[in-house]
Amino acid sequence: MVEPYVDNALIDQIVQRVVSRMHEPAAAQPPVEEDGRRLALVNVSVRHIHLCREHLDVLYGKGFDLEPRNGLYQPGEFAANQTVTLVGPRMRCLGDVRILGPLRKATQVEVSRTDAIYLGIDPPVRPSGNHEGSERLILVGPVGVVHLERGVILANRHLHLSTASAEKWGLRDNQIVKVRIQTAKKTVFEDVQLRVNKAFLDEMHLDTDDGNAAGLRGGEKAEIIG
Repeated sequence: MVEPYVDNALIDQIVQRVVSRMHEPAAAQPPVEEDGRRLALVNVSVRHIHLCREHLDVLYGKGFDLEPRNGLYQPGEFAANQTVTLVGPRMRCLGDVRILGPLRKATQVEVSRTDAIYLGIDPPVRPSGNHEGSERLILVGPVGVVHLERGVILANRHLHLSTASAEKWGLRDNQIVKVRIQTAKKTVFEDVQLRVNKAFLDEMHLDTDDGNAAGLRGGEKAEIIG
């Protein structure tokens, strides 16, 4: 049997180009419109965790730096190679929960309602960063354990908008809108929070429960209708 030829030098060049492009600043994104409809990409956000410096030191060791695995859609954000295990009060565990970077001021765990039921917790629906009345969990890393007293939430439905898109469409930061998603299971989501920033790209985030309910398969657009 003839072994396939592998050009390692060519592979190295391709990898270097891909990595360099991941770190390039995102170009300005014009608002997406079709037949006058206000559209944004929809992505499903699976369970994940944002860590503060203190907790990363405990879980992975003093001074440890996250290792980017791949860039995310929003500029400057990435999924790390590192993961943690979530342990609920019933000692049920969810392993390989991805850490997202960069580090934040406070640790935040985002799960779906299905995840929460399995873990035996009842986190509230909250915007990112609002940990009032949120749940607790145990976080387990390769070096240490964190008893997180607050910060576990069900992320609210939200849609990132660039300042340019918001201004063109007459929308504002923290406005609550309705969003329609056209799939084989057509769905309208209410109480969607708009987050407007000049650095954002237009993108809606749904957790896995909402994504599955809407029949998302990837590449769909969300239409702002109210």
